[in-house]
Formats: sequence, C-alpha cells, structure tokens
Amino acid sequence: MRNPAFLMTGAILCTLLLPPERGSAQQKKPAAPQPPTELTAVDHPWDGGDKIDVSFKLSPDDKPLTDEETKAGKEKRVLRYVIQRAGEYRGHYEDALRIEPKKEDYESGLIKATVDKQVRGEPYYFRVIAVGRGGVESEVAETTEAVIPTRQLFDGGRFSVAIITLIICGSVVFFISHARKGKDLKIRKIAGLEAVDEAVGRATEMGRSCMFIPGIQDMNEIQTIAGLTILSRVAQVAAEYGARVEVPTSRSLVMTAARETVQSSFLAAGRPDAYNEDDIYYVTDEQFGYVAYLSGMMVREKPAACFYMGAFFAESLILAETGNSIGAIQVAGTAMPSQLPFFVAACDYTLIGEEFFAASAYLSGDPDQLGSLKGQDVGKLMVAVLMVVGSVAWALAAVTGSEGVMSFVEFLRNTVLQGG
Repeated sequence: MRNPAFLMTGAILCTLLLPPERGSAQQKKPAAPQPPTELTAVDHPWDGGDKIDVSFKLSPDDKPLTDEETKAGKEKRVLRYVIQRAGEYRGHYEDALRIEPKKEDYESGLIKATVDKQVRGEPYYFRVIAVGRGGVESEVAETTEAVIPTRQLFDGGRFSVAIITLIICGSVVFFISHARKGKDLKIRKIAGLEAVDEAVGRATEMGRSCMFIPGIQDMNEIQTIAGLTILSRVAQVAAEYGARVEVPTSRSLVMTAARETVQSSFLAAGRPDAYNEDDIYYVTDEQFGYVAYLSGMMVREKPAACFYMGAFFAESLILAETGNSIGAIQVAGTAMPSQLPFFVAACDYTLIGEEFFAASAYLSGDPDQLGSLKGQDVGKLMVAVLMVVGSVAWALAAVTGSEGVMSFVEFLRNTVLQGG
C-alpha cells in the first residue's frame, strides 16, 4: 500500500517545479506588425530652418476595419506610428512625433508629417516604428543619410501675415493720398478733446489758471509724448484766450520738452510775448512727493481746469479726487488699464487707450497722420472680423466634430492672429 503522505508531497513538488501547460484558452502575445516602408526625410521648404518633412508608406498590416469587423469587436493590427530622431546614424533616438492614421492616409497609403523644433544647421536621422496591439513594435524603417534643416529666404508659415501687412500698409498709403488731395476723412469725434476749448474758456472767464500734468514717466514713454501733443493744443487755446497754463513735471527732460511745446504753441497763436517759461517747471522725481506737491497746489490755487495726460499709477485717484473736490473741469487720458476706472469715476472726460494716442492726428488735422489713423482702423477691423470668424468656426467644430473646421480654427489662432 502506498503512503498517502508521500503521494501528497510528490504532488506539491510537481506543482511548484513544473511549468504550467499552455492551454489553448491562454491568450498569446500578438505578433509584431510589419514595418512601414519607403521612409524619406527632407528639409521643409519656406521655413526658418526648424522643420523637416517626413513621409512613409503604411505598414502592409495596417488596414482600415470594415463596419462588420468593427461590430464583431475586431481590433486593428497597427494602432499608431512613432517617428524618432537622432543626431547621428543609429545613435540615441528619441520620440519626435506619434501619429494615428486617418481616413485620408488609408486612401493614399502614405503618411506625411512635419517634425518641428529642429536646430538649424544640425544633422538629423529618422526612423519609424509601427506599434500594434499590446504595445508590440515592428522592426524599424530608417534613413541612412542626414537631413540638415536650413533657413529659407521667405517663411511660408507667415505668408498670411505678409498679406495682412500689405493690406494695412496699402490702406495707410491710400488714405494718406486721399487726404493730401483735400478729400475729407471722417473721424469720430472724441469728447475729451472737444472739451479742451470749454475747459480753457471757463478758466479764462473765472480768471484762474489751467494745470496740465504730463504723467510721471520720462520722455522714453510713448504716453508722455502723446500727452505733450495734447499739451500743444491746450497751450494754443490758452494763448488765444489769454489764460495761464501751469505745467509741473516730475522729470527734467519732460520739463524741457514741455517748455518747447508751449513756446511753439504761443508762437503759433501769435502771442509769443505771453509765454512764461517759469510756468513749466520741475518738482521732483519721487512719486508721492510729486503728488503731495500737486495736491497742495490744487487746494491753494484752485485751478479751473485740470488735464491729466500721460502714464499714471497709484497717484491717479489722489489727483482726480483732489481736482474734483475743488470743482475743476477735469480731462484725463491714459493707456494704463488699471488707472482708467479712477479717471472715469472722478473726471468729466476721459480719453481711453486708442483715443489718447489718436489725439495728435485728431487735433492737428495733418493728412499724413489722419491717413495713418484710418489705415490702422482697417487693420483693427480685419482682426475683429477674423476673431468673429474664428469664434463661429470654433463653435461649429465643437458641434459637428469636423477635423477640417478645427484645423482652420487652429490656423487662425496660431498663425494669423498670433503672427506665425
């Protein structure tokens, strides 16, 4: 009789030592697909030297599924392709692009892709791998000759920007020519600039001065230059009406430029003898020291009109509230978005952003400036139209799921509106 303990021990040893049988029910690892063929890599034309075009034929195992196969739950043998690049032949390759075949790729049997972010002048080698179910990879299809990206004379990716630039520049030239012929260019009235005569006239009637503050930045700030342009108009009206214009500045260069501006305006008005350079003076570079002086002077002298034209920061609300408390007519203009609400709340008139920069053309009536202003409006109109078209296309792509419409949206957003 056999010992039961001996039989049990033998069974356990067999279970531990012998490998399990591979039954037909156990799933085998999928076979690797065949590799893609006819891989080529060439320098991308009409670019800045940072792109390479790669093309290859689909793997022979890459076939689109029919509706019956899809319903039956059958899976494709090739799920995607991985394009890899290296700086030397059969060196260290890194993934550059992953591509899942689309309907048009199956129709042509060819995949074309552009690999960007290359270093201009450096050699590159490419290879492609077909990846199947379970992550199995095919053998590689590789290039044996280096491709060196080079910069072209023109960047084709910015062609749309070139067209927009030509349209805007052409519009500027057209409107300047139109204005030089004496034809009227319709410009929307800016209430803040129209109020200059009213404010200076009121100061003249009350026998009080006008105060002009050209911001707290130096002459390298474009807003300061725009402010001095408006100062020229204010000073000319004051000279015609016989009013006094006081211009305290926080920068010595601004003081010098303001004196030249006011003197030219008094000369243009035929009142050079009424110009007093002591009315344009330097106070201090220190921000709140400058504001403290202005606030005290406004309370003491009570100017009838206050103009704030330039770049302002935290002092905007202090100045505007002080001027409001003394009952002065206040006209402000700035391109500082964070300070505009304070001026709008406390001043009678406010030039907002583009209105402030358009003041020079608006006040001078110069044909060249007016033509430039109208040409810029054409550019703004184009951008607004493109934004509306892009928004509509985005909504349409979200509803329909159309890849073509989404590609158009991406082109507008990344190439046209952002300059390539």
